[in-house]
Amino acid sequence: MKTRDMNRDWIATAETLSSALPYLQRYDDAIVVIKLGGHAMGSDEGMESFARDVVLLRQVGVNPVVVHGGGPMINSLLERLQIKSEFVNGKRVTDKATMDVVEMVLSGMVNKRIVQAINAQGGKGIGLSGKDANLITCEVTDPALGFVGTPSAVNDEMLRNLFEKEFIPVIAPIGAGTEGETFNINGDTAAGAVAAALKADRLLLLTDVAGVKNAEGVVVTELTAADVEAMTDAGVIAGGMIPKTETAVHAVRGGVRACTIVDGRVPNAVLLELFTDHGAGSMIRG
Repeated sequence: MKTRDMNRDWIATAETLSSALPYLQRYDDAIVVIKLGGHAMGSDEGMESFARDVVLLRQVGVNPVVVHGGGPMINSLLERLQIKSEFVNGKRVTDKATMDVVEMVLSGMVNKRIVQAINAQGGKGIGLSGKDANLITCEVTDPALGFVGTPSAVNDEMLRNLFEKEFIPVIAPIGAGTEGETFNINGDTAAGAVAAALKADRLLLLTDVAGVKNAEGVVVTELTAADVEAMTDAGVIAGGMIPKTETAVHAVRGGVRACTIVDGRVPNAVLLELFTDHGAGSMIRG
């Protein structure tokens, strides 16, 4: 004979699941693009938790797309190879030698780690770079930056075909040039371009900060695109946050319903942001 002690933890879990119903209904068949930053990848346990959350999204009817970065891993290999890097406004100056390393790390190492983690949780992760089927076509961002590209077109039909087969696309931010070049794309920029092309319901930028902070250093939970521009002009938003907020503004003005800069260090941050009232960062709307 089995007995059951209905302790408070189990009851709280049931209440949490029940309260998530309106959100599950809202996001049924929705497209959610998630940018996983290199700093947010953390430990193997953190990667496992992220992969489980992504597979859960797919299981409840959401169409997730993961676009990843890998800056710390790129920096580590460049240092080992004694190749120096420069950054301008958060964008890496990329010569040919650096581009080879960037592609090796992003497409060959980071991408496969994420795909493997998703598949280990029972998902159907499939690794891609922007070069596959011209998924992301690029133009030169600035000749001074070398092989750094700005997305000019996204093959969204390819991604929609993968959704129909319940695959979870995992995209390395490497772009294809019109003359056979290979370009390094800022990961946030790539995620924003993919989200806009898909007219995604949500774009989540996972990073290693709590969100956008005001002049007093307090995280702002909701902003408009106009708020972001005013804070940038005032110097409140600066440094590495600028590419993220620029991506958010471009995305919401390009048809994405909302973009949230999420603290990826928080356990189950993706689920908190999508399926609870609490959220997990700074949401930006048009």
